[in-house]
Amino acid sequence: MHLNLGLVAIIITLLIIVGAVVTRRCVEFMIAGSMVAAILLYGKGFLAGWSQSLQDMLAENVWVMLVCLLFGGLISLLTDSKGSFGFSKYISKVCNTERKTLLTTFIMGILIFVDDYLNVLSIGTCMKKISDKQKLPRETLAYLLDSTGAPVCVLLPFSTWAVFYASLFYEQDSVKALGVTSAMGAYLKAIPFLFYPIITLVIVFLFVMGWMPKIGPMKKAYQRVEETGMVYSESSRKYNHENPELDDDGNIWNFLIPMGVLVAVAVVSGDILSAVILALIVCFAIYVPRKILTVDAFLNSMIRGFGDMLPTLTMLLVTFVLKDLSGKMGMTEYIIQLAEPFLFAAVFPAMVFILGAVLAFTTGSDWGMSSIITPIVFPLGAALGANPILIMAAVISGGTFGSHACFYSDATLLAAQSAGVDSMEHALTQIPYVIIASVLSVLCFGVVGFVL
Repeated sequence: MHLNLGLVAIIITLLIIVGAVVTRRCVEFMIAGSMVAAILLYGKGFLAGWSQSLQDMLAENVWVMLVCLLFGGLISLLTDSKGSFGFSKYISKVCNTERKTLLTTFIMGILIFVDDYLNVLSIGTCMKKISDKQKLPRETLAYLLDSTGAPVCVLLPFSTWAVFYASLFYEQDSVKALGVTSAMGAYLKAIPFLFYPIITLVIVFLFVMGWMPKIGPMKKAYQRVEETGMVYSESSRKYNHENPELDDDGNIWNFLIPMGVLVAVAVVSGDILSAVILALIVCFAIYVPRKILTVDAFLNSMIRGFGDMLPTLTMLLVTFVLKDLSGKMGMTEYIIQLAEPFLFAAVFPAMVFILGAVLAFTTGSDWGMSSIITPIVFPLGAALGANPILIMAAVISGGTFGSHACFYSDATLLAAQSAGVDSMEHALTQIPYVIIASVLSVLCFGVVGFVL
């Protein structure tokens, strides 16, 4: 029965994906899918089971929820203090063409590498109005944010992603057999073979420079801007109720000081939650005494910012519930059992990438997927004689794909929120580029698997 439930969980996930793509109603399909999963798991007690999962996921992911809520408050304060207007006014002198704007966004995405949440949310805050001034589709901004989030974080050994994966891999016997003296030493060996993030960044750079064509829904987004002047569609209007006009009185320091504190504290301490809280305290210290905002206006702005994050947080919470219930149905184990007969040494890294990508996409969990498959694929790879360095790279690449490609992963949802665009529109506009990168990655892992 456990195996059958795993198959049913896959079917439920596929139906959610198809339904969400067709109707553009992601939250509704995910709630319905999680309810069906709860019915199959708990029978008549499905509502209690679903509610318990909701409580458990909220408790386990309270850090993510707090970071997102407080970031929403910070973004609102930067806007209401006119600090973001001041930044936009200044930086728009540099970003005076479409290419310069895209290139600046891309470079900032590489520089803010410590964490994908920090990357996506802070750069979206910085570049949204500047992007609008150049009449770039918001879908393009979301694509750049998403594509320089996790892909950049895994390529640099100073990020939260690197620390997570390094500690995860160093426990494996086949990795220790490489003779590395530290977890990060093992991680460094995998970096040159992180094909998916490397190829993704190359594609983004080509896109930014105008050398990669606009494909499918992305091309339609550019056509919409040309025909209507609207940088976002009607379905994204609900994410864009703020005044889009730049303010001549905006002071850039009202933006740079809190954002500088945010990034500096996050980099030094590695604690993004504390960094956001400290940035909010700095906002209070420089806005209220100078009467830029009254105490009431400050608190009201924060609360409105919290409210702006609620659609994204709702989606995230439902994603966590669906992931939890799918895990209890045995979906991950079922997919692994299906894949095992097709594995042999030369193609093993390519198959691990595909397996990790499929699991991360269907569950919406990149780190969770990696934690589950790591103790399985490394001993199996050792038995087959596959290269453990390539296995490490394949697991990381698969997790990066999930974070980047899954339309209900936290990174995709936050990139859409930060850019002020509907999450399904963002997912569909970037999917052609994701497919190109993933196909090329499979080919690279296949070729290198035969060579090493």
